[in-house]
Amino acid sequence: MNSAWSAPVLSCADAKAREEQLFHGDEAREWAAMQRAGAAVARGVLEDFLEIGGFPAAGRALVLAGKGHNGGDALLAAQSILSQHPAAEATVWFAFGERSLRPLALRSWQELLRTAGGRVTKVSPKKDPLDGAAAFDLCLDGIFGFQFRPPIDGATAAVIQRLNAHPGIRLRAAVDLPSGLGEEVGDPVMRADFTYATGIVKAPAIDPAHAASIGRLRYLDLGFFRGCDFEKKPRILTLPILAPLGGLRISVSDKRTFGHLFVVGGSRSYPGAVLMAVRAALRSGAGLVTAFVPASLAPAYAATAPEAIWVGWPETPDGGLAAAGLPLLRERMERATALVMGPGLGAEAETRALALEIVKSVSVPLVLDADALQAEVVCAGTAPRVLTPHAGEFPRLLAGGDFNAFQKATGAVTVLKGRLTSISRLNDGVYYSPFGGPVLARGGSGDLLAGLIGGLLAQAPADPLLAACRGVVWHGLAADLLARHRGQVAVQVTQLLDHLPAALRAARDAG
Repeated sequence: MNSAWSAPVLSCADAKAREEQLFHGDEAREWAAMQRAGAAVARGVLEDFLEIGGFPAAGRALVLAGKGHNGGDALLAAQSILSQHPAAEATVWFAFGERSLRPLALRSWQELLRTAGGRVTKVSPKKDPLDGAAAFDLCLDGIFGFQFRPPIDGATAAVIQRLNAHPGIRLRAAVDLPSGLGEEVGDPVMRADFTYATGIVKAPAIDPAHAASIGRLRYLDLGFFRGCDFEKKPRILTLPILAPLGGLRISVSDKRTFGHLFVVGGSRSYPGAVLMAVRAALRSGAGLVTAFVPASLAPAYAATAPEAIWVGWPETPDGGLAAAGLPLLRERMERATALVMGPGLGAEAETRALALEIVKSVSVPLVLDADALQAEVVCAGTAPRVLTPHAGEFPRLLAGGDFNAFQKATGAVTVLKGRLTSISRLNDGVYYSPFGGPVLARGGSGDLLAGLIGGLLAQAPADPLLAACRGVVWHGLAADLLARHRGQVAVQVTQLLDHLPAALRAARDAG
């Protein structure tokens, strides 16, 4: 896969070495990078603030500044936010005193005073920054950088504990890593709602053990890897992976040019899941989508999504797909370029046996989701496959074995859905997607993802890993845009489909 579509995740030690290679101790280069970092953090914070109504015109920000570059980045981010909100104010708490600031952090502080001095209040390290403050809209954490080593002094630890428990902070943003987190872990660690990784994603940010402190991870690409063949893995996926989808399509084409996806699923018990998968597939750019669903449901589905071809399948007494319908699929199979199976399928013994027979017999690449994620099914046959389990489904696939053995046995691309979705295949490393958030914590989001990946796979069946990575990023970014436009609460997950075009435009602009 194109290395420009992702960036390596480095240990803190490797990140330090990479920065030394880039800057060679040149203060002018470091200052330019800090300015880019501060502006990128501000941009990210303001975008993510949209999920809770946007940063107020007269918002109040609390900036926690340490001695070094992290503190400088936080101060420059505050400068950018205040410059865009002329009625906003900032309180700056110097954890170790103003005199402790290193040259570039001091320069950042002077820049903030120069542009917004009348709206900035300084708090000394001897004072608690929360004293007399009922609430802050934003807390920018820049106390410690990624080279942090414990212990944390008592006064700073007490402030972090109070901030973590304070109910009046609407959004907590960590610059690079939450304070107290590095190669070693301090006590306490700042708890962030969002962590903005500046230039390099450090390994602690993707460690599940630190999920509660990291919050949602955002990677801010500052160009640290451009023109650099840095093949370290794991890697973090970036927006440019979607950019080719937003380009011009070939003019000499028809519906067969862009693939034909088959979708097998649905039951009377779970009628909505397969419809959502098909609706997502129809928005993926696939030329044709054929869905095989229980015969009693096909007419209603056809009225809802007439762009798809709906094939009614014989049903079991309980409303699942019956084994007798297998010839319906086999007689059409030569038309397909990919197949999705699982959404709404149900767990009847007859239907599970049918799923096994389908996987054994097909040669086109597969996306197996939901009820098709059974150990005997995912290991059957020889077709390339993408598996899309969530954390509850994943252990049953391993059946007591280890993940490497499982990947070797299946050759599958595994999409492990979660706070930080991972996409992996044996010998290809692990890719992480930082897109998406709590708006996806709804029934149906996985069905949409399966349909989206399936539609992309139908268009490019030779590269299941790329289809999976693109599908996850596209799905997650559309969810971010949905939350920014509608909030996290009063939405339906299918509304993210309407944000797929805007996601492609955002990827084009980012590229």
